Amino acid sequence: MGNPKRKIMPTSINYSFVQRFRVSAGRAYKWCTDYDPDDLALMHESGIRLIEPLSDDTLILTDTYQKDDGETAKTKLVKLRPRELSWTNTHLSGAVKYSQFLYKITSEGKDRSHLEFVGLQLEPREMSKKEAAELARKIRKEDSLSWKYLAQAMEKELLPPPRAKSKK
Repeated sequence: MGNPKRKIMPTSINYSFVQRFRVSAGRAYKWCTDYDPDDLALMHESGIRLIEPLSDDTLILTDTYQKDDGETAKTKLVKLRPRELSWTNTHLSGAVKYSQFLYKITSEGKDRSHLEFVGLQLEPREMSKKEAAELARKIRKEDSLSWKYLAQAMEKELLPPPRAKSKK
């Protein structure tokens, strides 16, 4: 009998962050979940997004990113929960298949809200605790930067332009 091969288990990378918005929770949720082919550009990414509605509250996103080392595609199942102002995004393909991301918009008053983001990235290799912590910091920084860009785009679209100050 040969040695049974040990199955390599993926490493769970857990991270979270909060992104504040200067718009109401309802408006923020509607904007965030109104998917568009140009969404990647809003995140300062180069690529193409295809959107395939499956039902009123479920869709498939296929994002194809253009990188220096070639093209990367990710297929994601998105489940919307409008009553809770939340949604999930589960990767169906790509390097981090089965990773899942949770999003929830919470009100902070009439014209303020924030996104609570919780990420579970399944890295397809075994990693030390130190390596996992370093990767969590790196992807948290990348994802929170994408959401800073999205918040800027949302506010540019939804908020009135600032009025010029009058000279006295």
